[in-house]
Order: sequence, then structure tokens, then C-alpha cells
Amino acid sequence: MVEAGPAGVLDQHFALGPFPLHCGRVIPNAQLTYRVYGQLAADRSNLVLYPSSYGAWSEDLAWAVGPVLDPKRWCVVLVHQFGNGRSSSPSNAAMGLTEQGWRLDHRDNVEAQRRLLEERFGVDRPALIYGWSMGAQQSYHWAVLEPERVQRLCCVCGTARTTPHNRLFLLSLRQALTADPNWNGSGFDAAPDQGLRTFALIYASWAASQPFYAAGGHTRLGYASVEDYVERSWLPAYRRHDPLDLLTMLDVWLANDVAAAAGCDDDLTAALGRIQADTAVIACRHDLYFTVADCATEASLIPGARLHVLESTLGHRAGNPRDSPGEQGQLRQVIDQLCPL
Repeated sequence: MVEAGPAGVLDQHFALGPFPLHCGRVIPNAQLTYRVYGQLAADRSNLVLYPSSYGAWSEDLAWAVGPVLDPKRWCVVLVHQFGNGRSSSPSNAAMGLTEQGWRLDHRDNVEAQRRLLEERFGVDRPALIYGWSMGAQQSYHWAVLEPERVQRLCCVCGTARTTPHNRLFLLSLRQALTADPNWNGSGFDAAPDQGLRTFALIYASWAASQPFYAAGGHTRLGYASVEDYVERSWLPAYRRHDPLDLLTMLDVWLANDVAAAAGCDDDLTAALGRIQADTAVIACRHDLYFTVADCATEASLIPGARLHVLESTLGHRAGNPRDSPGEQGQLRQVIDQLCPL
């Protein structure tokens, strides 16, 4: 049995060996990094796969174990996606960027995670796949590419295909980094301090909503101004990452499209129609990345899916409400409905 708990939990590593990517490149000695919370049942029927979001590490997401995902009921496997600096990434493996032909996509994440579940846990049908933002993108890919394996699906504040408007946001972030004076066309000669500052400004303006700022949400968190909020909260969150990893994850997000991944060309209806899992799609009222309308459109294409709307001014971050019990309660209610005892 696999046992772990919130106190003293450490990252674990799963060796994949030489791992072929869909772009044709091979990661030598690839690995996934993950954490486990809770205990795997004797019949292996209670595993929840929780893929990571953009730039998030296990310690950023583990708050959900308890308020949203009960570790007394579930064995929660929180897995880092490729490119985020913990699993195989340009910063820790023999990998390059899109500029060198390294085009990671979520098919690679799904294949690696499937091997993790089967070879390390002996699980081929997880009870639930739960993901927020880029984690929701991976969850959609799981349900479309492996429809017989996914029993329940909960996609929080994310879409199965990156929309044109969301693409503009991502391109602005990529431009912020690659316009830095230290960018040499294929990497950085020194830390891109100017690019990271612009990157953090763009991110802060999108991730939290207009009502959040209008109501002084940043000041309630202890910041004197929006500038102070960016400087002391957002900028450190991205400075901790290798900028090559930030670019890699952006490019995976840009490529996010389950229809293309499933070989359905541009037919999102056909791709999402493959999903067999009991599905909950969760949108936030003020999410600027993944709007309620976009999430509702995709939910309508999934057989039997239910759309839930988080009532919150937190914007996109309502789907990862580490310090907001109200939003946590809304997420828990959806999980309890999706997975009744």
C-alpha cells in the first residue's frame, strides 16, 4: 500500500527511461516528480490524479488535500507536468526549447502519467482526474485520449482548446521574456530581469479580476499598491523558475487542443464526444482566461457533463483558492456531487 500525509510529505520520483515525445525528440532518463497524500485502497479503487498547473509545484497545490480532496477517502497523486522544473524540463534534463524543435504537448504528459499510475501504483483506471488551469487541460486530454480509463473528471477553470483571446495572453508573456536584452534567440545569456518583471505585470493583470482589484483585494492581502503586489507576490513566484521552463510551459499551453491531439483535425465536437467519464466542468464568474461562456460551450459537447460556476471575485485564481474558504467550499460541493459516497 502507498501511504503519505500532509505532515512531512516529500516529492517522489518515477524514472521513465528514454522517453519519446510526439515531436520526435527523446528525453534521455526522463522522470516524473510527484507527491502522494492518503492511502491507496487494497482494491486500488480510490486514486485521484491531480496534474499540476502553470508554474505550480506540489507545495503550491497541496492545500486542496483536505478542503477539496479528502485524504481519508482518496489517495491523491499530485504530479508535476513536464517542463515545470520538477519533472523533466530544460532546466534539469537534456532538453531544448521550441526554437530547437522540442515541442512538448499534453499527449506527452498523459502518456508519462499513465505509466506512473500503472507501473508505480498498479492503477489503470483512476477514480477521478482533477485539475485546475493547465491541470484541467491535462485532465481533458486524459478523458479524450484514454476514455475507457477515466471514471470521473473534474476540470476547473480550464479549457480543452486554447482560445484565440487566451492565445494573445500567452504570446504577450512569451514576448515579454524573449524581448529581454539577455535573450540570444535560443536561450538567455543572463537572468532576464526586465523580461520577468514585464511577465509578472501581465500575469497579475489577468489572473485576478477587475472586481478583485476594485474592492482592494490586494490591500487586504497586505500590499500597499498594485505595484507592491506585483513586486512582492507575483515577481518572486516566477523568479524561482528557470526562464527556459517558463517558455516551455507557455508553448505547451499554446499547443493545447484535444481535437488535434486525438486526430480529429479541427472537430472539437467529435473529440469531446469521446469522453465517457462522469464530468464536472467548473468555471469562475470573473475568470479572464477561461470564461464562463467558453467553459459552457465545451461542457455542452461532453455527454452528460454538468457545468458549475464559482461565484467569486478572485478571477482565475478562484479555482485555486488556497486562502479562501468560501471558494474551497464550492469546489468541495462539486466533488461531493460528482463522487457521492
